[in-house]
Amino acid sequence: MDPVVLDLPFRGIWRAEMSPARRVPSHGTDLFGVTYAIDFVGVDERERSAPGNWRAWLSVEQPQTFVGFGRAILAPVTGTVVAVHDGEPDHVGRRSQLALVPYALGQAARVRAGIDAIAGNHVVLAMGSSGPFVALVHLRRDSTRVTAGDVVSVGDQLAECGNSGNSTEPCVHVQVTDSLDWSSAKGLPMAFRSYRSRRTGAIVSRGMPQESEIIETL
Repeated sequence: MDPVVLDLPFRGIWRAEMSPARRVPSHGTDLFGVTYAIDFVGVDERERSAPGNWRAWLSVEQPQTFVGFGRAILAPVTGTVVAVHDGEPDHVGRRSQLALVPYALGQAARVRAGIDAIAGNHVVLAMGSSGPFVALVHLRRDSTRVTAGDVVSVGDQLAECGNSGNSTEPCVHVQVTDSLDWSSAKGLPMAFRSYRSRRTGAIVSRGMPQESEIIETL
């Protein structure tokens, strides 16, 4: 199956996490259509998601600590907004292994609570009348700028990067599915139209970043 080609949903420098270039299903499950999903964490010029401090090793951190929090999230395709959910809180960040323990223990409860507890604030775009559907997930509370029925173009701002839902630090989760029925939706392969790898300096066309690869928009 040919991948669905997207533009990157942001500008600047970001780190790829949970990439399908490493494994499929990328997030360890096919639930909710996340089979080929990828997460991007905003980083600074030193490729850090947040400054180093004692809390990073021992405790939780406020989401505002992270450089990606509040960055603009853009439409990666031209399409129609078919779903918007906002109002979920932005959680504290958890870089500490100690802080991840209670988070991990709550995973099953979040899955049982359904899509809003997992996705947090999110926007879904339809590329055609019957899909495919592109979801942008973990958005900042009260940052969505679109409503269902809006037609958007590539590069239009949809919201801001947040830490809502099933997320340990501010990031944007991107996935493509064949359906809006999250109980049965199947994830579809995707590729990004172009980006520069900071590891090699190469410009990549129709590619998928590797796990932990730092990329920047052109």
